[in-house]
This record gives sequence, structure tokens and C-alpha cells, in this order.
Amino acid sequence: MAHYYKTIIAMMLMATTASAQENLQRGAIASQVKKSFTTVKELPITSVKNQYRSGTCWAYATLGYFESEILRQTGKTYDLCEMFVVNNDYMDNATHYVRMHGYSQISEGGSCDDVLEVIRQHGICPENAMPAPGSLTGDSLANFKVFFPELERTVSSIVTKNAKAPKAHWQDSVQAVINRYIGSCPEQFVYQGKTYTPKTFAESLGLNLDDYVSLTSFTHHPFNQWFVIEAPYKWRLKPSYNIPIEQLMDVLDKAIDAGYTVAWGGDVTGDFTRTGLAMLPEGVKPTQQLRQEQWDDWRFTYDHVMLIYGKATDEQGNPYYMVKNSWGQSGDFKGIWYMSRDYIALNTTYIFLNRHALNLNISTK
Repeated sequence: MAHYYKTIIAMMLMATTASAQENLQRGAIASQVKKSFTTVKELPITSVKNQYRSGTCWAYATLGYFESEILRQTGKTYDLCEMFVVNNDYMDNATHYVRMHGYSQISEGGSCDDVLEVIRQHGICPENAMPAPGSLTGDSLANFKVFFPELERTVSSIVTKNAKAPKAHWQDSVQAVINRYIGSCPEQFVYQGKTYTPKTFAESLGLNLDDYVSLTSFTHHPFNQWFVIEAPYKWRLKPSYNIPIEQLMDVLDKAIDAGYTVAWGGDVTGDFTRTGLAMLPEGVKPTQQLRQEQWDDWRFTYDHVMLIYGKATDEQGNPYYMVKNSWGQSGDFKGIWYMSRDYIALNTTYIFLNRHALNLNISTK
């Protein structure tokens, strides 16, 4: 029996290693590809930022999305504060963990819903109203290498085994760790000569927070219904509306054509290069069935959030999306990625957008 289990484990390790080697090989091949693009549609966005050594793509991408929404509606450019969102969201995450008696995840990751709910509940502030990312720990950008493990230890110690209640005053200890590494959120601040609180500043931006929805496409739930995507970083349990992938891609195309940017959450493993390209291997076709198979066997996961703001074509006329990343000026296109339409169709977990960008039938539902 012991020999049997050893054989099974060895086979599993061989399969895992082979899969990893295949992904590395595909990534190496893709990273050597050099392509040029012709812009078809490009919408205004704010500057590319750098999340650096922090798992906060969700905060950078979604605030970048809201910045582009403000730019679309008012023509005004804002630099909203990611660390304000992170501070409040990690405290909300800790509160959720305690309310779940420890049966929840403490994670750097998040989703577009986190940013929306932080702004709704706590407000927002401009970038310069808080310490610059990394400045409190002697770094030039956000670096959570020491911060998050300490936060994780602090939060996980609140709910002890066989405890009948969480540790007293646990909120103070959690908030102290967060504030020490990324700074305290301001109660009020001055912006362009006017004094605001985070909530009054959020109100001044002109965003209707009820306008934003999440769409997804999976077959383990019925289409044309809402469901909560079962992903570790979706701890707020906010539902997404489920539609066939062809319809979701049509929504994406029409939104961009109508002048709306779209926040994108999905998978960037395997065929997503560090050079600024994301495209599927030759012969791979995105289908509803393949999406579901890869989701169920973990080949496809939810691990990144970015901002889609335009369309382009390559030398052969193949369609791509222009995508703003949060890795600074990296890659061949200085922080911008070109992601093929097929790649997006296969690797999208959800899209997050203004409901006014939807056609009437979906918008009503």
C-alpha cells in the first residue's frame, strides 16, 4: 500500500512538473515574439502606476478604472490613493475573518468589488493625502514582504482554537499594524484649496456607485442569473451576472466602442509575458467548454486585475485589446499590454463596468 501511494505521488509530481515546464516553455517562446500594432480605438486613461512588491493589482486597476470614468464624465484628471483603499479593505477583510470565526482567507489579493465597497463605505482621498507607498518602511514603492506576514499573524491570532469569543480590542492591534506600514487614513485633508473628508471627497467626484456591475461566464451556474464567483480573492461574496462567453465578449467590444473603459479580472499565468504580450498558443481556441474545464482543474484561475482601454490589430489584422497594467513602465510598451481577443475570451474571470455601457436587455436584468 505504501509503495502504491508513493507511485501515485510520484506520478502527480511528474505531471505537475511537466505542466510547469510546458508553461515556462510557452512563456519563453511568447516572450521572444516581437509584434507591432495599429490602434483601432483608444480611450483616455490616467498614468501607469507600479504596485511593486504588493498584491494590490485590484486596488491599482480599479482606481485606475474609476479615474478613467471620472475623466470620461468630467474631463478632470485625478490621482486617487491606492493605500487608502488597501488600509480600509484589509481592516474589512480582518473583520470578515473574525465574523467567519476564522473560516475565511486573509490575503493581499482582492477584486473590483473591494474598491467599490471601500469608496461606498469609507470614501477616498487623493494620492498625496497619505504617505507615499513604501515610504514608512524605507522603500520607494509599496513593499509588503514584511508587512503582510505580520498582518496575517496578527489577524489569525484573534480567533484561537476552542475560543468562545475573539480577543478583546483586536481591532486596535490590527489597525496598528496596517497604519505602521502603509499609513493612517486622513480624517480630513485639503485638495485644491478646499477641505474634505474622505466621504465628501468621494461625493465630489461625481461617480454613481450604483452604476457598476460585474459580468462573468461559467457553466456551473445557469446563464442569465447572478452568482458569487468561487475564487479565493472574492471574499466579499458580491455576485456577478452570468452570460455566455460570446455575449460577454460582445459586451466588452461594444462598451469600448461606446467610449467606456472596462476593468478586467482574470488569469495571467502561462501565456502572459513580461514583455507586454498575451496570446494563446497556436491552435488553441477559446470555447465555453474549455473555459469551464480549465477553471475546474485549476489551469485557469483568478490572479490579476487590469484596465482595458482600447482595441488594436497586429500585422495580420488579428484583434487585440490595449490594457493598462500596474507593473510600472515594464515591458516593450512601457506598462501597456496587448492581449489577444482569444486570450481574453479564454482567461477572463469577470469584467467590471458601467451598466450604461450594456445593451438594454442585459442592463434591465
